[in-house]
Amino acid sequence: MVRVLDQLPLDDVATGVLTGTVGEPSLAAAGRSRYVTGNWYASRSGDAGATWQVIDPFTEMASPRGRFCCDQVVLRVAGRYVWYLQYEASGGTNIGRVAVSRTARPGSWRSWDLAPADLSPAWSGLWFDYPDLAVTDRHLWLSSNLYDAADRWKRAVVVRWPLTDLGGDGRLHREHWTTTAAGSLKLVSGAGDTMWFASSDQPRRRLRVFAWKDGTADVTAWDVPVTAWDAADYTSLTPGNGHWLEARCDDRVTAGWRAGGRLGFHWTAGRMAGRPHPFVRSVVLDEASLGVVAEPDLWSASAAWAYPGAAVSRSGRVGFAAYTAGPTHPALAVGRVLEGRPWTWDMAVAATSTHAPATGAWGDYLTVRPHPTRTAAWLAVGCTLQGGSDRRFVEPRVVAFSA
Repeated sequence: MVRVLDQLPLDDVATGVLTGTVGEPSLAAAGRSRYVTGNWYASRSGDAGATWQVIDPFTEMASPRGRFCCDQVVLRVAGRYVWYLQYEASGGTNIGRVAVSRTARPGSWRSWDLAPADLSPAWSGLWFDYPDLAVTDRHLWLSSNLYDAADRWKRAVVVRWPLTDLGGDGRLHREHWTTTAAGSLKLVSGAGDTMWFASSDQPRRRLRVFAWKDGTADVTAWDVPVTAWDAADYTSLTPGNGHWLEARCDDRVTAGWRAGGRLGFHWTAGRMAGRPHPFVRSVVLDEASLGVVAEPDLWSASAAWAYPGAAVSRSGRVGFAAYTAGPTHPALAVGRVLEGRPWTWDMAVAATSTHAPATGAWGDYLTVRPHPTRTAAWLAVGCTLQGGSDRRFVEPRVVAFSA
């Protein structure tokens, strides 16, 4: 049974009120240290969340090549914190910054900038958006969409850097791969020696699944047929007819994992026959055959489920977090999916909002990481609204849980 071990809310002092209802929180942890990012703040704790120090990405990571914008992802990799920041598009392009620090203290970061044209001169008129960051045994991995000046999606790219470069003082040696056939590529947690990633393809009722092994230069792709889902109707009402989901939600894959010879991918699907509310669409694959093992959707007759995140613990188990709303305002829940006949979900609500967002928009992702000191536990970070409906009332929250 899922157990919530601890909860660490970040107050206005911790975030500098640089928060947004489209919160996009990320988390890295080591020992008693925690580093949390979101729209548009970062915050560090050295005492397991008892106190927090706000970090302003606009000033801590100022760049002559552009102004910090929004998306951030942070990881703990090979004894270091890795912080990816996305910058504003200007002149049809932008940069992403990879920053590395052993302590995550202000002033301790070394950084490298990456523009689309650094990968290919033909991409000088494109800009990065919607990043994901993950790790294998030998590489740090980034996925991102690329858009043109008219905000039209053009391609997705995956970049990898050797982990050994993160400890050096020189250049990061990179490789990249790109596709125009699939976007919003979700990298898996627990990747090991091979990075798996996937994209949903609703019109063709399939997953586009990819694998790039640490020791090779080749990416392999598969089309995996799955049960159809809806990607249009994300209507979900909270008390007082508040809206939280349909203004922004879509079916991008937001959770991926590799564990025990299986792969799992999860995303938010719209209402459809037999599913009266938006729900988490789930597909578990056999890694060797890419056959579908199970499709254990997370759904309810009385509430919506959305924006799943997942991570593999140090003991090899998969933990989840997601948002839910319907009888309540948006709530953050954590738990696991349990293999069986049928597969079942064990989820526990950690915190519930007092209001729906004034804009009717939530998302785009939350984050789950393996617990840094417990082998069979996880840390999740999400957001709720406490005391009001606009971004000033967004409260990020780190939740430790086991199951």
